[in-house]
Amino acid sequence: MAGCRGSLCCCCRWCCCCGERETRTPEELTILGETQEEEDEILPRKDYESLDYDRCINDPYLEVLETMDNKKGRRYEAVKWMVVFAIGVCTGLVGLFVDFFVRLFTQLKFGVVQTSVEECSQKGCLALSLLELLGFNLTFVFLASLLVLIEPVAAGSGIPEVKCYLNGVKVPGIVRLRTLLCKVLGVLFSVAGGLFVGKEGPMIHSGSVVGAGLPQFQSISLRKIQFNFPYFRSDRDKRDFVSAGAAAGVAAAFGAPIGGTLFSLEEGSSFWNQGLTWKVLFCSMSATFTLNFFRSGIQFGSWGSFQLPGLLNFGEFKCSDSDKKCHLWTAMDLGFFVVMGVIGGLLGATFNCLNKRLAKYRMRNVHPKPKLVRVLESLLVSLVTTVVVFVASMVLGECRQMSSSSQIGNDSFQLQVTEDVNSSIKTFFCPNDTYNDMATLFFNPQESAILQLFHQDGTFSPITLALFFILYFLLACWTYGVSVPSGLFVPSLLCGAAFGRLVANVLKSYIGLGHIYSGTFALIGAAAFLGGVVRMTISLTVILIESTNEITYGLPIMVTLMVAKWTGDFFNKGIYDIHVGLRGVPLLEWETEVEMDKLRASDIMEPNLTYVYPHTRIQSLVSILRTTVHHAFPVVTENRGNEKEFMKGNQLISNNIKFKKSSILTRAGEQRKRSQSMKSYPSSELRNMCDEHIASEEPAEKEDLLQQMLERRATWRRGQPLAQMS
Repeated sequence: MAGCRGSLCCCCRWCCCCGERETRTPEELTILGETQEEEDEILPRKDYESLDYDRCINDPYLEVLETMDNKKGRRYEAVKWMVVFAIGVCTGLVGLFVDFFVRLFTQLKFGVVQTSVEECSQKGCLALSLLELLGFNLTFVFLASLLVLIEPVAAGSGIPEVKCYLNGVKVPGIVRLRTLLCKVLGVLFSVAGGLFVGKEGPMIHSGSVVGAGLPQFQSISLRKIQFNFPYFRSDRDKRDFVSAGAAAGVAAAFGAPIGGTLFSLEEGSSFWNQGLTWKVLFCSMSATFTLNFFRSGIQFGSWGSFQLPGLLNFGEFKCSDSDKKCHLWTAMDLGFFVVMGVIGGLLGATFNCLNKRLAKYRMRNVHPKPKLVRVLESLLVSLVTTVVVFVASMVLGECRQMSSSSQIGNDSFQLQVTEDVNSSIKTFFCPNDTYNDMATLFFNPQESAILQLFHQDGTFSPITLALFFILYFLLACWTYGVSVPSGLFVPSLLCGAAFGRLVANVLKSYIGLGHIYSGTFALIGAAAFLGGVVRMTISLTVILIESTNEITYGLPIMVTLMVAKWTGDFFNKGIYDIHVGLRGVPLLEWETEVEMDKLRASDIMEPNLTYVYPHTRIQSLVSILRTTVHHAFPVVTENRGNEKEFMKGNQLISNNIKFKKSSILTRAGEQRKRSQSMKSYPSSELRNMCDEHIASEEPAEKEDLLQQMLERRATWRRGQPLAQMS
């Protein structure tokens, strides 16, 4: 079923209000969307198709079931478990690849730039240091933009597209091998290029592509990859594996297998069953421990120690042994957490509103222009971001006193969870035993900056935290949506952590609450802002708890996320739902509008229906496909006996399309002429029916209404295998 009224549309574009066909390719339309200039409304797209997630009970399927015995059934289930395990392992290896090269490129860049800054701060050649940093960042971002030009679907985080796929809408190219390659390589360069983006969001998309492609043992991009693998060819099976892959991506990103499972359940699939839950959890566990095994062995040399569960780890939260008054959080702090949740929801709604306006501006003024303009926009964002980071670190930073445990050299550029968090501090333009707080936040990888805000023993100036929050908020909002692979989890966490640390500083310095643990407030601030942006509740709560390894944070995180979601939902939707709407995806909402409950199917259906008969020539089908924009057509029965049965009750009912009895002959005659012109003829029964013109109508039936309804229902069920619609 398809139509033109908001979320009631499905994937097949039949409605006349959808406008004319675009000349752009489906891949370009996937990221461009369509707008109606008069009302600035996003119209439903015409190049999406639906996925059949319900089993099609037809004759071929029944024949397969007849040949299926208990032994074959057990073999099928065993193969499914093995494939799920392979998806988890491959997703973990993809995460390992991304993490390794991001660390390598980041270490190379910051190593060269820091050496240059230290030398030029004495010689007065800081402009040369800025040019070196610009050279690195612009080169990396340029490569990321080129990869997006190869596969436009690889832009962004991919979570909105995966969400659409799991809810039954097929976005062109979303689970192709070429998309995976461009996504993985592109996120390497976009993160290493200094953009305020994360690699955790694209990991979810990457895991989904692995889940969709691995069980097929074939590829559209590489046609030579063809194996005779008879299993898992239906959309339903493919959807289950994509759900497992998305969960594995979350698990690999945050080291949170349970959170990944809940993410796939809460934010992803509308189709779920009890048996799928255990398989998805097993896949998430496989991804987490695969990544943990290799990262621990590569970085620590102790294979099998399992010390680094995910790409992003928050470390251990604990008070100093010397501070007896310190507590991670108290009951009185819950009031502050609620207020922070309200502020986080307001900030998230503001972020989403600004980003939506930017996205619409790009759709009108950037995307219709040549592709080179998108690359130039990405380079402009990189240029502005690099200049702001460099100038803010040099000019706006303050020299803060190191604590006794933080007097470690500043020549370490990668921060490991088990090492001292203060090893990544930066002493740009500061004397001995002091560090530059702004440079410490800007001249480190984002994960290291988050750990600085969570665990730094020293202090950050309130002015520095406020300026950092404002700059990061605006630049992250501008960056999300440019033509590079980009995630939003880490920028939102870092922005929220700065907000939470600022609240802690104000409460400790100006109100005199000495018992406050700054790391807890930084974590709650990160949860509040991220919850206000993405509007996730259960899964995000579990992800944050698993990332901190601190179950006592469960209540404050849950309360904060609920308040942030309720506050943000009062103003607009979550960022992923907004971008689903911007792409024109006809995604059904969980709850319909009040006015929609009064609508009938006939109110949203296309009146001039294109349908086919069971016996239709291929030439006719090809002509229909070439002259229509949708790809699903009702197959109406042409058996005269069935026609008579359908006529009972003064109506002809075929696939929920109502025809008045008086117009049956007219429609049948028109279809016959159309079939003749297309060299395709209906069967002899219907042809005879048209020729005879049926002089008399059927006699009135004496049966009661219930009997007529049962007969029509039984007749429709007999014709259903031939009349399946997407």
